[in-house]
Amino acid sequence: MIVLGIDPGLANTGYGVVTRRGGRLVALDGGTIETRAGVPRERRLADIHEAIDALLAEHAPQAMALEELYFGQNVRTAFAVGHARGAVMLAAGQRGVECTSYTPQKIKGAVCGNGRAEKDQVARMVQTLLGLAEEPRPDHAADALAVAICHINCAPLSLALAGALG
Repeated sequence: MIVLGIDPGLANTGYGVVTRRGGRLVALDGGTIETRAGVPRERRLADIHEAIDALLAEHAPQAMALEELYFGQNVRTAFAVGHARGAVMLAAGQRGVECTSYTPQKIKGAVCGNGRAEKDQVARMVQTLLGLAEEPRPDHAADALAVAICHINCAPLSLALAGALG
């Protein structure tokens, strides 16, 4: 299974493509899609959509996993992230790729064993789990790889439970 993990954001959308080969997790791609402040929001969202569509075409993932929207007190940031999530999910929907969302705590727990892990701990564990020579950078790319790892590790259990429940 190839999974495209997404850490959505209007200014920086992280992406990570992960698969399992011979029992090991392998990173196929990772990075960020950056949009510039001052550019109209609709153009920025179109750019994110276009870049995600290109990643879907290149890697043909069976699933997309996204970090769920989380915000403390900044509603403006939440709306911007929500818009970016919508652009990403639209690209997946147009290509028939199933999307699953995970909370930040679920992702950190799946990768680090601790739902309250710090960003640097997540990056180190992603490096270890994927056998990378260096920690993935920037943080958005590391987070997106963590989302993909979370899905690969959680999806079989979720499918088994869904089947058992009928």
